[in-house]
This record gives sequence, structure tokens and C-alpha cells, in this order.
Amino acid sequence: MNAITGHMRETARHGPDGADVPPALALAAISKTFGDFSALKGVDFDLKPGEIHALLGENGAGKSTLMNVVAGIYTPDSGTVSVHGRPVAIRGPSDAQQLGVGMVHQHYKLVKPFTGLENILMAHPEGSYRQARKRLQAMTKDALDGIGFDVDLNRPVESLSVSEQQRIEILKVLVAGAKVIILDEPTAVLTDDEAVRLFTAIRNLAREGHSVVLVTHKLAEALTYADRITVMRGGQVVRSVLPSEVGEAELTALIVGSTIDERERRSGNAGKSVLKLRAVERRDDRGPGLRNLSFEVRSGEIYGIAGVGGNGQSALVEIVTGLSQVDSGNIWLDGHDDVTNQPSERMRRCGIACIPSDRQSDAIAGDLPVADNYAINGVLEGRYGSVLRVDRRRIDADTQDAVRRFEVMGVRGSHQKAGLLSGGNAQKLVIAREFSGTPSLILAHSPSRGLDIRASAAVHDHLRAARDRGAGVILISEDLDEIMLLSDRIGVMSRGSIVAEFETPADRQAIGKAMVGHG
Repeated sequence: MNAITGHMRETARHGPDGADVPPALALAAISKTFGDFSALKGVDFDLKPGEIHALLGENGAGKSTLMNVVAGIYTPDSGTVSVHGRPVAIRGPSDAQQLGVGMVHQHYKLVKPFTGLENILMAHPEGSYRQARKRLQAMTKDALDGIGFDVDLNRPVESLSVSEQQRIEILKVLVAGAKVIILDEPTAVLTDDEAVRLFTAIRNLAREGHSVVLVTHKLAEALTYADRITVMRGGQVVRSVLPSEVGEAELTALIVGSTIDERERRSGNAGKSVLKLRAVERRDDRGPGLRNLSFEVRSGEIYGIAGVGGNGQSALVEIVTGLSQVDSGNIWLDGHDDVTNQPSERMRRCGIACIPSDRQSDAIAGDLPVADNYAINGVLEGRYGSVLRVDRRRIDADTQDAVRRFEVMGVRGSHQKAGLLSGGNAQKLVIAREFSGTPSLILAHSPSRGLDIRASAAVHDHLRAARDRGAGVILISEDLDEIMLLSDRIGVMSRGSIVAEFETPADRQAIGKAMVGHG
């Protein structure tokens, strides 16, 4: 933090005359239970004016629950919430909005066919349509200019990138007058460059007097951008520290209660080809297609695909899993004939498992029980009897065993709706399901997105274990650290093609140059 920025923040916290000012947000002894599960146990937390305060912890530690109390989504069982020194009762999101509190959730709440401005207008429908639109156009322009955002609000949301959609969500809370802004995993789906631009905007907001709570799993972000860091574990605050007082290793120990050592462990057992694509083309009017895509994956190896998001990675997953067809080219799987344009049912029977990038839309049926979400593959494969007469007792037993082995927290019974799980625990459930059989090929698209340190390490161990027992693994990730850590070979994907390949250990700068040089 430079001297000018530091002076501005200290002035905001203490006032121009040096007098102490109350916290922008203060939580005292907040408790919250769900049935017999105690999610928050007397939590104290405060946020100073003009401060960026990072909130860290494992999945299920209580971070999002605590912030959902502030946002009016949950009502605490006990405790006090104060905004700018005044105790308040927040009975719903509208109360929070009136108090100047806004939350940007990890999963965006936007109507995709509507434009960005129309989404903001829906959140603030005051006066006639024409009057409200004119007013909001002026307000959003001021907000865009003030924090350095660049986004076309007249385009349909579905045509915007993930980072542009996030900017619209932030604009929604700013237009509502929020001075306390809660960002829940704001960089989970952003590239490194997009994350830097976001944090530049966040710092601009703090300089203007906004106070920001940054809920994140990424320790480097907290250490780099936060003024203070609070760690939660098991529904309680463990410690609040200044970034200058700790390093990543100490933070990790605070978060999980022990140290976690993730090191590169390469395969020494790569075998025959389990997947081969040759000259695959797919035209797509909705987004990036595939152009002359050719590569192969061998048994006993992790093939990492690095690249900026939106360069055909999702299209690749769709054609390999049978969810969409190619226009030309061929796909071969080991032990089977040409499987080009085969339906997804056959690709599943051929031994393909998939961890999609968007668990909410593509991997979890939130209104169905945890057991049904876990067992669906086994039901289709006949492991639980016929579709008309399934063995529910065996499904429940297998689900409980998987929940235990994969540490899916927050499950109070196999009949609980999957939609009640936190994002990270929903991802653990997906991974438990996809590893329930013995797949010969695993497609893992951003598998550790939104997961805490311990859960990410567990996912990585499961991918390595699948590789070591002879499966081929395709790891698609925008996190270059993850690619470098896990991959035995690396392909760089840009504009629908593999433009470069590297044996590991690979030169990080060379990979980055390939990503940028063809972007």
C-alpha cells in the first residue's frame, strides 16, 4: 500500500480530524443453526471504513453463512449486527440494501437473454421504464468511470464473458447505494489478468470510501490485496491478522489446523492411447468453436490443457462426452470403434467420466436429494437394480460412504436436497459420483474451482490416483499453477486448437508465451 493510499484509508477510518469512527460493519456473537448443525458459534467480525477485509476458511467453515446473515438471506439465532455503529435488524435482502449492504454471490443472478442494463433495471425498478432507464444509464456510467470498469451494458448477458457478467453484478450493488460490499469468491471463474483488473477496481472502491469483504480460498489474493485477514474454522473465528504478519504456510495451518504439502508427482507409467482426436472441426455461432483440433491422451498420464477461458475448452468437453457433434474430423477411444458423434449414453458406457466446469447448471440437480445426485450413474449402469425397481437401501449406504470418504460437509442425511450444499461441497459430491466407478478416461474441467486448500489437495490426489491405476486424465484449467502441478504433458489451447505441447517439467514462461502469442 503506498503512502497516499494509506493516508486516504486512515482518514476514512479515523475521520478528517483524527477522531475514531465506528466500523462500517460489526458482528457480535453471531450464532446460527440448521437443524442440529451449528454453522456459526458466537462469531465476532468487524469491517473498517475504506478497508478490504479477507475472510478465509475451508468449505463449511461458516464464511458464506456469516455473510448471508449480513446480506439478509439468513436470520441469526442470536447476536448483534451493527452498520456504521448502529445496531440493526436485517430481516431480508431489501433491509440490507436499504442499509447500504450489497453482496455479489459466487453464482451470478442474471437473466441471460436480457441486456446488462435491463438486469440492473430489474434490480431497481423505480418510476416508469423510460425514467428508470435514463436514470440508471447515468448512474452506471458514473460507476463505470469511477472504478475503471469496461463493459457494454447494451449487449445480452449471455453474450458477455464471465468477468463482464461479474462487473454487472457489482454495478447492481453500487447503483443500489451499497457502501459495504461483500464479494463471495470473486475470482473463482476469472483468469489471472481479469483478477488483477478486478482487484484494481476493488482498490478504487476502497479509496472512494467503500468497505469490502473478500470471501476467498486464494491465499495469495488475500496476502496481496487485503488490509486484514480473518480465518474461520468450524463456525468460529480462529484469528485475525495483518497480511504482513503471516505467510501462506502459516495461513494454511490456521485454515485447516495442519500443514498441507502439495508437490509435483509425475507419472512413470504412460501407456497406450485412450483418446485420440484428429482434425476435429466444430462451428458454433454461440461462442468459440473448434478448428483442426488434434491431440491424444495416453493411459497413466494427466494431459493438462492450459489457456485463457473461452478458447473452445467447453466445446471440447461437449464433443468428447457426446453432448454435441463435430462437423468434421474423428474421435477414437481405446478398445472401441470410431466414436465420433456418438450419444452421451454410449460415451458413458465407454468409460468416460466428466467433472464439468459449471456444477450448478451441468452437474447437480439441486431440487433432488444428495443420494439421487450421487447414484444416477450407478442407476443407469444397472448397479442398483432396474430403473423401475432400484435398491434405495444400497443407494443410501453407498451415498453415506461416499460423503464420508470425500468429506462432503453439510450433509445431514442422504435425502437432503443437494441444492442446500455449499458450492465447494457440491463439487465434492460431483467428484465422488464421477469416481464411483473405474473410468478409463476422466475429463476434469476446473475441478478445484471454489474449493478450499484441503479439498483442492484431495481432488488432486484423486486425479493422480486415477492416473496411477491406468486411466487417462484430461485436466482443463485456467489456473496455470494447477496445470503445472499436476500435468505429465501440457497442451496450450487457443481459438479452438492445440497450438503447442510441452513435456514436463515445462518452462512456465514458454507456456505463457504460447498462450499469449496465439490468443
